[in-house]
Amino acid sequence: MDELLHMLKELTDANGIPGNEREPREVMKKYIAPFADQVEQDGLGSLIAKKVGDATGPKIMVAGHLDEIGFMVTSIDKHGFVKFQPVGGWWEQVMLAQRVTIMTRNGNVPGVIGSKPPHILPPEARKKPVDKKDMYIDIGASSREEAQEFGVRPGDSIVPVCEFTVMKNEKMLMAKAWDNRIGCAIAIEVLRRLKDEQHPNIVYGVGTVQEEVGLRGARTSAYQIQPDIGFGVDVGIAGDTPGVTDKDALAKMGKGPQILVFDASMVAHKGLRDFVTNTADEQNIPYQFDSVAAGGTDSGAIHLTANGVPALSITIATRYIHTHAAILHRDDFENAVKLIVEVIKKLDRNTVNEITFQ
Repeated sequence: MDELLHMLKELTDANGIPGNEREPREVMKKYIAPFADQVEQDGLGSLIAKKVGDATGPKIMVAGHLDEIGFMVTSIDKHGFVKFQPVGGWWEQVMLAQRVTIMTRNGNVPGVIGSKPPHILPPEARKKPVDKKDMYIDIGASSREEAQEFGVRPGDSIVPVCEFTVMKNEKMLMAKAWDNRIGCAIAIEVLRRLKDEQHPNIVYGVGTVQEEVGLRGARTSAYQIQPDIGFGVDVGIAGDTPGVTDKDALAKMGKGPQILVFDASMVAHKGLRDFVTNTADEQNIPYQFDSVAAGGTDSGAIHLTANGVPALSITIATRYIHTHAAILHRDDFENAVKLIVEVIKKLDRNTVNEITFQ
């Protein structure tokens, strides 16, 4: 396994739901600090790595979010079964019988979301999803007291289980938490590739917190940075699996990063969008356009900072997002990094002013 894959494994195997991003933040800090002049955190816990090219140049923010969707313990019944609530967006049909890890004060506790055997279900029940409020987690405890002895208590984080896996086609990578550790990896790699490059600006590689519950860390970290240009780097929807049509999603894995022209949180800044796609055309970097009617990325919070920030979401087409296991293509990661680096190298003060005020 090469160095990049080791980084991706550490990032995705780390556990961190909204409000408890310590593990992935420590991994990101480990990998980004060697290429930064300064690393700090905002008050919510977002990681901000600063690399100075021209100290008088514009500030460019490249943000991926540290948090992954998961659950939180709400109570334990008298038989030791754990009740929970989602933290982030979940669809009931991908939840039953899936393995989870509960992060307790005494260490990690393994569990599984319980399900009834089909043998005892009436035909009509088999056709209906189980409501999340009726689900529970089995941790092998025989009583509430035993579960408490394991260290489980309300407020504990619960994360999906899926070890980072390089698939038989080695370009295809499977893991939990691609949403959005791949964005954090892009921020790290952008700073790494700029290490010995001249760039006419100050670049901030950011790992934001609590994106999945309202773009919260992007708001606080952007307030601290006050960027002139913002990029939210995240996963997008892959439209190349059975049952998904072009009406649902346009992008295909391996065909380049997605340039998001619209989502529920933001209309992409036209000047910045054109500048990025023109740069991609000049450098022969593949890319794809897409739009998403629901959901948003950190760009949605970044672009509303102070008096407004030109912002764009650059995403990686990913299969099975918001489930326990997702798949993306390594080439899309590489091309996203290459594109952002080439764009940053051109973003001097005059160019940023032209983009902003055209």
